[in-house]
Amino acid sequence: MKVVRVTALLVAAAGSACGARPVSPEPARFVGGKACEGCHQAAATAWRGSHHDRAMDVANESTVLGDFGGVTFTHFGVMSTFTRKNGEFFVRTDGPDGQLHEYAIAYTFGVDPLQQYLIRFPNGRLQALNVCWDTRPKEQGGQRWFHLYPQEAVPHDDVLHWTGLYQNWNFMCAECHSTNVKKGYDAAKDAFETTWSEIDVSCEACHGPGSNHVAWAHARRAGASTANTPDLGLTVRLGEQEPATWVMDQETGIALRDRVRTTRTEIEACGRCHARRGLVTEDYVPGRPLMDTHRVALLEPGLYQADGQILEEDYEYGSFLQSKMYAAGVTCTDCHDPHALKPLPGNGACLKCHLAQRFEVPAHHHHEQDGPAASCKACHMPATNYMVVHARHDHGFKVPRPDLTAKIGTPNACVRCHADKPLAWSISAYAKWWGTKRTDRPHWSETIAAGRANPIAAADALSALIDEEGTPAIVRATAVTLAEGAMPRTLQTVAGALVDSDPLVRDAAVRALWETDPRLRAKLLPPLTEDAVRTVRIDAGRALAGGAAKLLDPQQARHAADALEEWRASQRQDADRPEARLNLCVLEAELGDMPQAEVDCSAAARLAPRIPTVYVDLADVQRAEGREDEARATLRAGLQIAPDNAALWHAMGLALVRQHRPAEALAALKKATELEPRNPRFAEVYRIARGELRGVPSVPKN
Repeated sequence: MKVVRVTALLVAAAGSACGARPVSPEPARFVGGKACEGCHQAAATAWRGSHHDRAMDVANESTVLGDFGGVTFTHFGVMSTFTRKNGEFFVRTDGPDGQLHEYAIAYTFGVDPLQQYLIRFPNGRLQALNVCWDTRPKEQGGQRWFHLYPQEAVPHDDVLHWTGLYQNWNFMCAECHSTNVKKGYDAAKDAFETTWSEIDVSCEACHGPGSNHVAWAHARRAGASTANTPDLGLTVRLGEQEPATWVMDQETGIALRDRVRTTRTEIEACGRCHARRGLVTEDYVPGRPLMDTHRVALLEPGLYQADGQILEEDYEYGSFLQSKMYAAGVTCTDCHDPHALKPLPGNGACLKCHLAQRFEVPAHHHHEQDGPAASCKACHMPATNYMVVHARHDHGFKVPRPDLTAKIGTPNACVRCHADKPLAWSISAYAKWWGTKRTDRPHWSETIAAGRANPIAAADALSALIDEEGTPAIVRATAVTLAEGAMPRTLQTVAGALVDSDPLVRDAAVRALWETDPRLRAKLLPPLTEDAVRTVRIDAGRALAGGAAKLLDPQQARHAADALEEWRASQRQDADRPEARLNLCVLEAELGDMPQAEVDCSAAARLAPRIPTVYVDLADVQRAEGREDEARATLRAGLQIAPDNAALWHAMGLALVRQHRPAEALAALKKATELEPRNPRFAEVYRIARGELRGVPSVPKN
């Protein structure tokens, strides 16, 4: 791994270059946090020792917190031994071949409540050991080694093994733990040359490259003109130029902003690392919409409950977008110190805007005044442990709703604490304390739950939710993705979402139309290929590839081609990932470039030989080239790895149909429907096949 560090010469050059001459704006460069400390000492002091400061460090006596005194830790028969020699730290554990090897610890990763350790591997890779050190005090259960998957074996050939694909630092972790990270993956060499400007999350990670601001500061001190340095030379101003004041409404006990928030700059900057998202491009510009460089996850099953509560880690952004706090104009630094990061202790952050006499009293929370249940977070920000010991608070700030637990099965804070009580008890207590005004009204989560279960039956409700003013954009975007399953009944509403003011909704609408008739796409999507937000633009370009592109006029075709090339670049950015290679494979197959499609599919198979989708797509390419025997062999190889994968059985059934083996084909198609009974396509194909293939004689097996 190549590590780039900013030298003192660069910082000095930034200062001496301004002299007493006017400063001309130039492309900003990263100069390092040391260049900021002289003028921003208070911020630097607050930042020092914070989670951002300790996000990543070179492993040494002052940074390593774990016990490397010859101790051992055993997980499902694998004994890991932690030692130190001559000031260096080592672990002896199972490697990619399943055998025990000794590895040097290169870097520490994180500081509280756990610390991981990074180990160098060939081709520039760093891998995150999944035996971690619990940094909490011993009385809280800490000061011990533990495994990130305590209840399951993770053998050496598992993708979750510490040497595997999903514990790779270069892709999974680096962007958010260091400053100015460039992954530097070379697909031809299958190697990384990952660089950064600072090892931790320093000033420029949030504020952007600072050379022009440093030059402005030196020019100002020297009495030179700064007229040619707009906005103080800053890449972005995270704080508002006219900060808002929160004015308490004595009647409601809730403070209101004295002016409407007109930008999301700060929230989008924090969301870069505090969102469940995927990278679209490394060309990040602070202050731009997050969707310009990242693809944000919506309220997907497995990530979020139907009511938007966290299920898997969402890193706060997706939850916050749902909240009344976000809608009211609250930003991250209204609650968190921007440099020390921590909120005020106790209920302090909440009481800045919620009158204590109204809310920090038993008449509101109905619990013992000084007990843990009197904490605002206990009811409105329930915590979930991730990485075994890391409690993350839900930033949706939701009111506990035991009635929704009864209706759609979502959890609620009441039952979390009162697990010994029946659900009816919580529902009754809620009605007694706060009445039924809120619970009598339909909640959007009921529509999301219905759409997840049966989008066709929920079509009208989904359409209404998409058009509902005041509903969070991330919720409406999620409804758009569910409405795709109810086409064509929802088509008019989905098409209307293409002009929504929020890029989350526009992009969801573009993707919902991917599988529609090419003529419809050619009619609706060309304007989106010029969208100001990159993710929307490139997804429109991808949706118009192939048959739809042939229906465009020359100008539309040029914009669509440019957007498609941006989409390709976004996938090549992640060419170290099987998902990206499969995306490219499918595109090239659609465009008729089967040799290139096979190259990408084969690369995906090499990167992730245990992912079933790889075999389905590779077999499709081989079939399209007329290589039916190879396609069946590929599917058989996939079924050896994933014998319960419905898509593989469905593809095998179709392959057997083409080979005129009706009995075997029906058995395979039936197996697919049994494994995924809610998949309408599998069910329909099996229904048709039963009608057409029964009684047809089967040819002998090869």
